[in-house]
Amino acid sequence: MASCMVSILFLFPLIAAMSAEEPPGCKIRITNRGLEMLKYETQKFVVEELSNITMPEMKGKEGHFQYTIKEVKINELNLTYADLAFQPGLGLLFNVQNSSIALSFRRHILYWLFYDTGAINASAEGVNIHTVLHMTRDELGRLKISNITCDASIAKMKMKFTGTLGRVYDFLATFLTTGMLLHTENIIVFVLIWTHPVRTEVDEYVGIDYSLLSDPVVTSRSLDMDFRGMFFELGNESNTLVNYAINPIVREYDRMVYLALSEYFFDSGLYSYYKAGIFQMNIANEHMPKDLEMLFRTTYFGTIMMINPALVEYPISLQLELNSAPKTTVKTSGVTVAITAIVTVMVLPPGKAPVQLSSMTIVAKFNAKVSMKGKRLGVHADLRRFKIYSNQSALESLALIPLQVPLKTMLQISIVPIINNWTKRGVAIPLADGMDFIEEVVEYHNGYLIIGANLHFSKGLREMIERKIQADAENAI
Repeated sequence: MASCMVSILFLFPLIAAMSAEEPPGCKIRITNRGLEMLKYETQKFVVEELSNITMPEMKGKEGHFQYTIKEVKINELNLTYADLAFQPGLGLLFNVQNSSIALSFRRHILYWLFYDTGAINASAEGVNIHTVLHMTRDELGRLKISNITCDASIAKMKMKFTGTLGRVYDFLATFLTTGMLLHTENIIVFVLIWTHPVRTEVDEYVGIDYSLLSDPVVTSRSLDMDFRGMFFELGNESNTLVNYAINPIVREYDRMVYLALSEYFFDSGLYSYYKAGIFQMNIANEHMPKDLEMLFRTTYFGTIMMINPALVEYPISLQLELNSAPKTTVKTSGVTVAITAIVTVMVLPPGKAPVQLSSMTIVAKFNAKVSMKGKRLGVHADLRRFKIYSNQSALESLALIPLQVPLKTMLQISIVPIINNWTKRGVAIPLADGMDFIEEVVEYHNGYLIIGANLHFSKGLREMIERKIQADAENAI
C-alpha cells in the first residue's frame, strides 16, 4: 500500500503536466482601435469592389415565369452607416444601416406566352444588413469563419423600366439588389480571415508553427488569439522543444495590436537551430586574427614542443561548438541569451590530421534587443559577459587568463556581427499580409515580452486578396 502511494505521489506531477493545456508561445490581441482602422479600409474596399463588380448572366425559372438577367451594373452605392465591431463570445459583427444602392440590368422575360425584353433601373433605400461572423479554430489550427448569421431588409424599392410585365419585376429587382448587398458579406469574410500559413519555412534550416491552440477569445474590446509559436528543424520536424514557459498576459488596450512572446518562442528557435547544427564554427587561416594566433602559439608553446617541435611552424585553428542549446531569459530589465561552448585549439599540419593542443569551455551571456520592422521580428545581440576555463586542469585555467580579453574581442568583432547579420532578417509574425507594425513599443515582463503597436496597410486590400488567391492556387498544385 505504501509503495502504491509513493508511486502515485511520484507520478502526480507528470500526470498534471500532461493534462495541463499547452501555453502559447505567441499571442496576438487586436483591439477596438485596430478594428476601427480595418473597418475604414474595408468600407473603402467594399464600395470600390461593388462599384466595379461584374456578374455573370443569370437564368431562372419559377413556374410559368422564366427570366434571363445580364449586364448588371451598380450606378451608385451609399453606405450611410457601416460598422465593424467585436461580438463578445462569437466573433465579428458587420452592420449596415439606412444605406442605399442603385443598379441597372437588362432582362429577358417569358411569362406564359408573353415575351419581354428591356432595361431596368432599380434602387433601394433603407437598406439594413446585420451579419455576425462566428470565428473559431479548425482542426489544423487555422482561423476560420465557422458560421455566418445574416439578416437583411430593404425599406423601399424604386424601379424605372422599359417594356411590359411590370408586376413581375419586383421579384427581380429585389433579388438582385439584396444579392448585391449581401455580396459585401462575402467580401468582409474574405478580408478578415487570417491569411498567414499555419506552418511555414523561416529559412533553409528551420520553420515555425503558428497554429491556433484554441478558439479566439472575443470581448467587447478585443480579439485575442493564442498561437503555438514554436520553431522546428526542417530536417526533423518531430524533434521540438517542450513548452514549460508561462502564459503571457496582455492587459493593455490602448494600441491597435499587441504581440506577446514567451521565453519559449525564442528558446524553441535557438533549440531548432542548435539541432540543425549551425552553432558550429571553425576559425583558421585568414579568418584567424594574427595577434590572437601569436598569443595562442605563445601560450601553448610548451605543449607544442612536447608533442612535436615541427608543429611550431604550422597554423593554429579554433573549433567552436555549442554543447547545449542557448537559453533565453526575459526579465523586466530586458532579454539575455546564455550559451556554453567548447573551444578546441588545434594545430593544422598540411596534409595531416589536426593535432589538438587544448580544450576549453566558454560561458557567455548576450543582451538581446528585440525589434519589429513591418511584420518581421528581429533580434540584435551584444556580448555582455564572457568567461573561459580549461577542460583539462585548474592549472591550465590560470594559464588561459591572458586569453580572456583577446577571445572576447574576437567574438565581438568576428562572430557577433555574423550572428546579427543573420538574425536581423527576422521572422514573420502571424499577421495578415500587407498589415505592418508601426510606432511599436517593447515592454519586458518576467518570462515574456509584449510589443504594442499601431497598424499600417502597406498594401491595398485588393492586392492582399489577389496575393491570397494566388498563394492558395499555388499551394493547391
